[in-house]
Amino acid sequence: MRNDLEIVVAADLNWGIGLNGTQTLVIPEDRRHFREVTGRGTVIVGRRTLLDFPGGRPLKNRRNIVLTRDGSFHAEGAETARGVEEALSLCAQDGAVFVIGGESIYKAFLPYCRRAHVTRIFANAENDAFFPELDKLPGWRLTDPGEEKESGGLRYAFQTWEKDG
Repeated sequence: MRNDLEIVVAADLNWGIGLNGTQTLVIPEDRRHFREVTGRGTVIVGRRTLLDFPGGRPLKNRRNIVLTRDGSFHAEGAETARGVEEALSLCAQDGAVFVIGGESIYKAFLPYCRRAHVTRIFANAENDAFFPELDKLPGWRLTDPGEEKESGGLRYAFQTWEKDG
């Protein structure tokens, strides 16, 4: 079973990631960073997160695996998986695999991940979806705090977190 997946997420100071199905704090540089990090591999995404993408379409130049319990769901250009085990089976032979959200997908795949690319936004927004608090989870450590930057009045840093073992 794979345990080398990576996570890509943008989270505020409270580890908030979204409200009403969409990202609350958007930084253009984070979008570019996301493309750079994930552009070389497979992405695992939840159905609701996929539907929040432009046009509700899979990401270009990446293999897209959509996790959904909706047996009738189909997205052109993506494969569907009905559970974690099926998604892991689909990407078993792939190189880099990135878990890209949303909340329930992050939580389900966190045990299979070894690295998290976190765009930490030094602000608080109203959120109803949250990423697990890596700073409070055993085995996770901040290995690169990133350089603090600013965009549109928001301070942020591209951080790297890694799981021991």
